[in-house]
Amino acid sequence: MTTPLPAATDDDSSRWRPDPSVRTALTSPRLLTREVLAGLVVGLALIPEAIAFSIIAGVDPKVGLFSAFIMATSIAFLGGRPAMISAATGAVALVIAPVAREHGMDMFIATVMLAGVFQILLAVAGVAKLIRFIPRSVMVGFVNALSILVFAAQLPHVIGVPWLVYPLLAIGVAVLVLMPKLTKVVPAPLVTIVLITGIAVVFAIDVPTVSDQGELPRSLPELFIPHVPLTWQTLSTIAPYSLAMALVGLMESLMTAKLVDEITDTHSNKTRESWGQGAANMISGLFGGMGGCAMIGQTMINVRASGARTRISTFMAGAFLLVFVVVLGDIVGMIPMVALAAIMMMVCFDTFDWHSVRPSTLRMLPKSETFVMVATVAVVVATGNLAIGVVAGVFVASVLFVRRVAHFVTVERTVTEATAHYTVRGELFFASSNDLTTQFRYVLDPGRVVIDMSESHVWDASSVAALDAIVTKYEALGTSVKIVGMNEYTETLHARLSGGLG
Repeated sequence: MTTPLPAATDDDSSRWRPDPSVRTALTSPRLLTREVLAGLVVGLALIPEAIAFSIIAGVDPKVGLFSAFIMATSIAFLGGRPAMISAATGAVALVIAPVAREHGMDMFIATVMLAGVFQILLAVAGVAKLIRFIPRSVMVGFVNALSILVFAAQLPHVIGVPWLVYPLLAIGVAVLVLMPKLTKVVPAPLVTIVLITGIAVVFAIDVPTVSDQGELPRSLPELFIPHVPLTWQTLSTIAPYSLAMALVGLMESLMTAKLVDEITDTHSNKTRESWGQGAANMISGLFGGMGGCAMIGQTMINVRASGARTRISTFMAGAFLLVFVVVLGDIVGMIPMVALAAIMMMVCFDTFDWHSVRPSTLRMLPKSETFVMVATVAVVVATGNLAIGVVAGVFVASVLFVRRVAHFVTVERTVTEATAHYTVRGELFFASSNDLTTQFRYVLDPGRVVIDMSESHVWDASSVAALDAIVTKYEALGTSVKIVGMNEYTETLHARLSGGLG
């Protein structure tokens, strides 16, 4: 006899044990080298993104850069998904941009810190468990939409630029495609950056560089305590923005963590990731950062392109970023933007789920699944907001599911002597029970009716109300009604609500 395994819970530490672990990587020169080099590449890739998102938020570029450093290094210790990269992001910047513009920097930082508090409270409330309710079609739409958005964000670096950008782009793509087939000891993205930068410097090629994106800071981040009045007016002003930032950040982080789980075939602790994101945002605010969440582009560079698997790569990404902007700012500023754009474009190409749009797949899948995926992509691309797209996708999937399930309830009628027997089959809830009352022949039935519920299940008050309505109609005609075969849950719910719903 086989003993069943106990169900895994969110507190089951063995389930979240990373492989390889940090200790394993530290004792293996090969693994440690891979993690450090991956962090090096990601650290470089974070710089232009952080500057761009600072501009979106309406703050100084150093705010985004310091936030990227603090978020990455903090989440390396606090987060629940090893190798995932968190930093300043565009979605978060869009949500809180009005605060900096309308209320100033102190209120902006207070908003970021309050968002961190909200994320910790949401983690305690178990919001991370809701990730299980996101359908696969929404997840595919999320990945495809994100690939499209990140790819589109690279287009300004390769359109309307000097013509010499295009040969450099071709070289970068060639290295990224061919080098992994030759060796994976050195990450192809790192070779791409070094090679294109070397070509641009040696041949004095005038192309847009990292330094053109904004001025890099020359000092370390300092403690920043926002000077805001601790009043209800302050809370009512920043709370809506903080809550929106918390929800957007958590949704992007949990979706990205789920994607990395699938890529690496490992589990991650989503609850720990949730409160870890909150703590990292609070720390970011304390040092004048704009906060953020998981970044799928940089995460894919780290996990897929560079092969990183541990927290070491995440920490090193933040550490390298700080060294690059504070100590080696002049050298980093020389990196052509086309080198980073080539890396991001190839990451987008690899991340996009091409299988989901193949004609054979589209013919095989139910049309509703494809519709949900397309709806998710369309909303994300139209709004530029991943959270809105995911919520819309889940809503569409839920509506289609309810519509499909609503037709699974059947009522079979048989008449024997002076009794009409009705057998109800299927799940009864608000959608499927609405037309239940129309499936009985009240006037034509004899004086005794038996309703057999042994093959159905009542889930809500709407179904109880429908049964009450059926009984009431029969009693008005002088017909006796008996409901039999209810399971324990149905009987309990019916006994508690029947007759009290008006």
